[in-house]
Amino acid sequence: MKKSVLTRYRVMAYVTAVMLLVLCTCMVFKYGFDKGEDVTFAVSQVHGFLYIIYLVFAFDLGSKAKWSFGKLLWVLLSGTIPFAAFFVERKVTAQVEPLVNGPSPAVANA
Repeated sequence: MKKSVLTRYRVMAYVTAVMLLVLCTCMVFKYGFDKGEDVTFAVSQVHGFLYIIYLVFAFDLGSKAKWSFGKLLWVLLSGTIPFAAFFVERKVTAQVEPLVNGPSPAVANA
């Protein structure tokens, strides 16, 4: 697997997670203080667009890493739960990096 597949996923995981936190903040202002309805709408549209890109990259990574359906679903949904994408991204990176780097030389020579 190419390193770029993991890198694309990681970038979009962070971007999606940050945008979700911005969206949550906007929602607090919109519904809690009756301020920023236009900003909330704009941020929600941007987050939705970026989430679709995240889904494509996460699905691409999952198919190349041969994840189970449950794991793929959890990774895809983590972009909708505040803070979850940060933790899921770290776990996914730790599990996928060995696939990117290939087997260690000792294993390849055995």
